[in-house]
Formats: sequence, C-alpha cells, structure tokens
Amino acid sequence: MDQRFAEVTAAMSTYFDGLYRSDTSLLGQVFHTQALYACATEGTLTQLTMAQYFPIVDKRPSPASSNEARADKIVSIEFAGPVTAFVHAECAIGPKRFKDFLTFVHLDGRWQIISKVFHFDLRDS
Repeated sequence: MDQRFAEVTAAMSTYFDGLYRSDTSLLGQVFHTQALYACATEGTLTQLTMAQYFPIVDKRPSPASSNEARADKIVSIEFAGPVTAFVHAECAIGPKRFKDFLTFVHLDGRWQIISKVFHFDLRDS
C-alpha cells in the first residue's frame, strides 16, 4: 500500500477523534493554521478561519461526553500528486450528519487539512 494512504488515514483518525471529543488540540494537529472552513447548507455561506472555528469547537459539548455512537468513516481518498490529497468523509455530531470534503496538503513533514467544505443533514429522531 502507498505510504501516503496510511499517513492520510492516520491524519483522519486524529480528525475524527478531535471532532468526537471536541478537542482542538487534536484538531490543531491536522488542520493547517491557514485552513478554510466553509458550508452553504443553510442557504448562506459560512466561512471561517481556524482562529474563528476552534473556539466554537471548544464551547461545543462533545459527542464523547454523552456517549454518542460514533458514525465516522472515510468514503474515499484521492491523490492529485505527491503533496495534495482529497478525502470524502462522513461523521455525525448531535443531530447533524456531515459529509466532509477535505483537501490536504503535505507540508512540514505531515498531511494537513487546508480546506474543509461540508454539507449536513439532520438525523431522523
């Protein structure tokens, strides 16, 4: 197996753990400091920097704190070259089911998310 797959999969594990625990120290290991966070699900563009996004995560009750069942998975990983990857992933937090499109770059010896563009649907009760 291409080592890049293993490295991106490991980065995704950190990403999923960080979301599940609402732990920005974990998320900071996988997001580039200049990453873009974007969503248009509700009809307007939400666009945040990591400096804006991480405080929101810090204030959010974690799915782990309520023993929420994990629903995270990697749907696909594609490489555009030796230092660029695209990951389609799914996860859930509270009533929301997310479809994430994550673009990674390999800088400073590690894979880092440079953009997170996502859509969410509400779970049926």
